[in-house]
Amino acid sequence: MPLPPVGYPTRWEADVALRDGGTAHVRPIRPSDADLVAAFHSRQSEESRYLRFFAPMPRLSRRDLARFTQVDHVDRVALVATVGEDIVGIARFDAAPVRPGRPRSAEVAFNISDAHQGRGLGSVLLEHLAAAARERGIRRFTADVLPQNAKMIGVFREAGFEVRQGYSDGVLEVSFDIDPTERSIDVMRAREQRAEARSVAALLTPSSVVVVGARRTPGTVGHRLLADLVTGGFAGRVHAVNAAGAGQELLGVPLLASVREVPAPVDLAVIAVPPAAVIDTVADCAAVGVRGLVVVSSGFAETGPEGVALQRELVRIARANGMRVVGPNSFGLVNTDPAVRLNASLAEEVPARGRFGLFSQSGALAVTVLNSAQRRGLGISTFVSAGNRADVSGNDLMQFWQDDEDTAAVGLYLESVGNPRKFSRVARALARRKPVVVVKSGASGFGVPPGHAVRRSQVPFEVVDSMLRQAGVIRVENVHQLFDVAQVAVDQPLPQGSRIAVVGNSDALGTLAADACVSWGLQVVHGPVNTHPEAGADVFTEALRAAFADPEVDAVVASWVPPTATVDAAVAAAVARTAAEGGKTCVTCFLGTRSVSAALAGTPEGADLPSVPSFPTPEDAVRALASVVRYAEWLRKDRGHPVAPAGVDLARARAVVERALAERPEGGALGREARGALLEAVGVPLLARAEVASVTEAVEAAERFGYPVALKTVGEELSGRQDLRGIRLGLAGPDALRGAVDEMRSVFGDAARTLAVQPMAPLGVPCLVRSTEDPLFGPVISFGVEGDPIDLMGDVAYRIPPLTDVDVADLVRSVKAAPKLFGHRGAPPLDADALEDVVARVAVLADALPEIAELRLSPVLVAERGVTVLDAVVRVAAPQGRADPDRRTLPG
Repeated sequence: MPLPPVGYPTRWEADVALRDGGTAHVRPIRPSDADLVAAFHSRQSEESRYLRFFAPMPRLSRRDLARFTQVDHVDRVALVATVGEDIVGIARFDAAPVRPGRPRSAEVAFNISDAHQGRGLGSVLLEHLAAAARERGIRRFTADVLPQNAKMIGVFREAGFEVRQGYSDGVLEVSFDIDPTERSIDVMRAREQRAEARSVAALLTPSSVVVVGARRTPGTVGHRLLADLVTGGFAGRVHAVNAAGAGQELLGVPLLASVREVPAPVDLAVIAVPPAAVIDTVADCAAVGVRGLVVVSSGFAETGPEGVALQRELVRIARANGMRVVGPNSFGLVNTDPAVRLNASLAEEVPARGRFGLFSQSGALAVTVLNSAQRRGLGISTFVSAGNRADVSGNDLMQFWQDDEDTAAVGLYLESVGNPRKFSRVARALARRKPVVVVKSGASGFGVPPGHAVRRSQVPFEVVDSMLRQAGVIRVENVHQLFDVAQVAVDQPLPQGSRIAVVGNSDALGTLAADACVSWGLQVVHGPVNTHPEAGADVFTEALRAAFADPEVDAVVASWVPPTATVDAAVAAAVARTAAEGGKTCVTCFLGTRSVSAALAGTPEGADLPSVPSFPTPEDAVRALASVVRYAEWLRKDRGHPVAPAGVDLARARAVVERALAERPEGGALGREARGALLEAVGVPLLARAEVASVTEAVEAAERFGYPVALKTVGEELSGRQDLRGIRLGLAGPDALRGAVDEMRSVFGDAARTLAVQPMAPLGVPCLVRSTEDPLFGPVISFGVEGDPIDLMGDVAYRIPPLTDVDVADLVRSVKAAPKLFGHRGAPPLDADALEDVVARVAVLADALPEIAELRLSPVLVAERGVTVLDAVVRVAAPQGRADPDRRTLPG
């Protein structure tokens, strides 16, 4: 592969999922692409050439090819989409001359291969071209289109942009702004979800599978994979590759020397060969049109730099040829759908058919996850082990599960998440449809799996928890709790509230259950009701029916201690039947069994009764129930509306930041004037302030502002520290001001050489509002009440933009010191609406401008009416690129 030219924007390269689930590679054009462009043009139909060039153009001249491929990547930009070695799509823009006072525009053109039309390449290229144009300061696209070119016009309209068109000399003149809009973002995300879901569906619902590396020796990986496919009753065709045994049979399947010899098309290749042979195997798969790969072979990024390079080459070849990759170092995947019956995994025994979708990043933990599901009798719908997660990730599986009617709840075991911003967005969309339960191992934050680009998060670990709560995810600590929650989420209706009835036949268990409810924030409104220890099923059933019939009850905790060593099947049947009739959430503690179904296994009563989750202790039962109660509360909660405060001028704000970076490309803190202009652009004015170096200057400033005034130290260490005597308030005249200056200088010495004078603000509670641009999370908004709550208790709350008005209100109310804003101990309530307006404006600014590395408003004084921002710190830096950009890409 030729080296990219000087100035070539490598950051614009990306792999993308297409409408049909395949993949393509998008990159800037290169001068060396001339022959590929000529070949692309020659393959096009006469109609396609005419629609693109308004003339037949059977071939492109060398001069044309040079003009098309030799661009400056600034005013003339061209992107190509490739599949394999072929160019299958070209998009370009040519910028118009700069016109002072008017947004810059560029003329755009597309050409998609006839053979690849209908795969969504046009919309993908438009997204990427628009992102490149915005980076170059272009805000509007124009195009001349023949009226019969409905496909190109459709690409513009369907992208969600507001398209205007005119008509002149037989040509449609089309124009549209390319800044992202709410609708264009929604369109892009919907397309992304469909494409990524289909790419996963191609892996999980193949009609044919080939095992590469099938071995004759029982117990080997290759033998196990083939045996599980065959004995599991896979509904499609099975092929096997073993060069040494070519011409023979294994488990009734003919052995072939190479994937290239498979006599029919193959959807999925399961690869179990030494790592050195994987690349050639993937190339063979690409040659015969395989759609997806499961690489169980180890020896890649987990082994060091050479393995990292090998893994990257594996993914590059696969994606370039339209294939998604599970692994390497994967435990495999499973689909229990009777129409598929796919067991392409190393599991000794696959759980029964069920409605729980499972994803495990760890290959080793995949064994534990599947064994736990099997032991509890919890059926699964689909299972994927990502291994090194070189390509397919938990985000992809969540995209698939959104529309999968066979999956009622989802569980993910994650060791790392390389793109928390996208995870939060995708998880929130999925959680609106079905419960998402996540085990996040470790307590050090979200890391990066082997072989991925390193992005180190700089935010506190509390941001992870905040992000998961904001997304509606049920976070648990271990696999044990994962399945505890799953048993409730899959088999039970969601509770309508947190009011609980406790029923049992043991005072001790009833008390434990009631105490657990209180500790988890649930209300015990019925019971504990305890029948006699030796009472039979009839008495217990009546007590249960009374609990379910109570209109004040949202869920029932039932516990039973069997008089003998085994659970009475009649009691188990009574619980299952009563719970089904009651229509409310029910969890049980049947000592000695994990489910009521287990107690009924093999009995006539168990055939038609629904499963009710049972736990070894009341505490386990209540903890799982509480998790589902909180999820149901989140689901019922008003989502709110995206914040869009009036008077926010992002164009002005962007201009301030761009000027600052033009003057100082390395970035840094904005001066008082620049940060004042930035905040003024979004409607957050700063209180007037003068930094002074003498008593005379201080008095002059105070006279301009009008007495009384405040005197403050400046600098990170002392600013705002009343406890260190760095602030003097209510200085009513020149003498008081002179005395305060002298006193501060005597206390702080050189640290008080420069002081600040400000008008007095209305009395209020000082708060902190901050945004931070993180390499992993993107913008993070934090809020707290200043003073001891932050300094001593770390009482700070976090949210990830974009935010809704509900998110903003929750952020302000979620800190422990929030009562100080809402009438604590008889004090009048303060202006929370005004405070939330400031938070919303900061969130919109941070979301729109990744160049703002940090924005800190401190203190923000919240009074009975209004808020006053006394000071601000703003740091800018060249953006490093967000992990979840405004264009569709597969993770790199």
